[in-house]
Amino acid sequence: MPMLQLPSPDGRLLPHRMGPARAWAEVGGPFDRIALSAVHVVSDPLADNDPWIAPAIDWDATMQYRRYIWALGLGVAEAMDTAQRGMGLGWREARELIERSIDAARDVPGAILFSGAGTDHLPHTGGVTLDDVLRGYEEQVEAIEALGGRIILMASRALAAVARSPDDYGKIYDRILRQTREPVIIHWLGEMFDPTLRGYWGHADHAEAMKVCLSVIADHADKVDGIKISLLDKDKEIAMRRALPAGVKMYTGDDFNYPELIAGDAEGHSHALLGIFDSIAPAASAALSAQRRGDVTEYHDILAPTLPLARHIFKAPTQFYKTGIVFMAYLNGHQSHFTMVGGQESARSIAHLAEIFRLADAAGLFSDPDLAAARMKAVLAVHGVEG
Repeated sequence: MPMLQLPSPDGRLLPHRMGPARAWAEVGGPFDRIALSAVHVVSDPLADNDPWIAPAIDWDATMQYRRYIWALGLGVAEAMDTAQRGMGLGWREARELIERSIDAARDVPGAILFSGAGTDHLPHTGGVTLDDVLRGYEEQVEAIEALGGRIILMASRALAAVARSPDDYGKIYDRILRQTREPVIIHWLGEMFDPTLRGYWGHADHAEAMKVCLSVIADHADKVDGIKISLLDKDKEIAMRRALPAGVKMYTGDDFNYPELIAGDAEGHSHALLGIFDSIAPAASAALSAQRRGDVTEYHDILAPTLPLARHIFKAPTQFYKTGIVFMAYLNGHQSHFTMVGGQESARSIAHLAEIFRLADAAGLFSDPDLAAARMKAVLAVHGVEG
């Protein structure tokens, strides 16, 4: 197996001999849990653009990746923060991304696709009102529904900035949920993912914020398919899951504790809407297949080795986790380069990337170890590590 010299956090180069790829016994749905992967976009590395200003997307590679996710039996959560929404990908590009994904899904029997609707096209210069936030949400919801899409109602930076009380959140969500054609997934994205969302639902304390969110859901349970919370706290998720109205699903967004939360307990379980599924898609599919067969031991045996990788990719500052997601896609041959929208490939250090490589290898997540080693060496060379 290939041998590499990988940098450590203290600046030393340490030898690493790769292990074999893991062979999955079974992949592909249907599963006993709804499993959505929040997927990334593939940038166009040869475009003559200004990466910090105008994104360039390789649409063919981006759509091919979604077909790969569907082929594994997973659903796609489109145009979310994993796709760098609000961190390089604007509403204009997101709308085209959503339209292309909806078109692609029509050719895939049983494909599950939800798409993010938010307010990221509103100006960031101040002066935005609650009415502006409402109209912003309406514009994106209407555009997605006109394309035949299902909605993930994303947290709004603009709403977080302009709201003065929990009632302001209630008014906005009440108006939007009354208008949607089909039940939506509400996304509560925590401040660890986006610091501008601190105090969402009108409270800095998550327990108080949860009460507001639950009240909104209770008032519109027929319009809410589920709630995805991304607080990286399993106890908070379980507490909220147990308080949901009948028929409303919990979608875990906890990239630190997903095996336990998806498996559930005697009082219920979480479905999945996870960014880490982008990087561990075959393992996630194999684990969910085992869970469907009732083989709980195999389920945990598959997912347990992926947890150290997930916790490293999503470590603080968590908003830069996208770099690790795209790095894994590059190492596994799903794209030919390691460049990102907005130049975000520079958001993590080479020591951080080297640890991703070690942990992914330990979990057996490289389908072609020789290819992964060659690509890791290329990235190392750019950082001055030869040989």
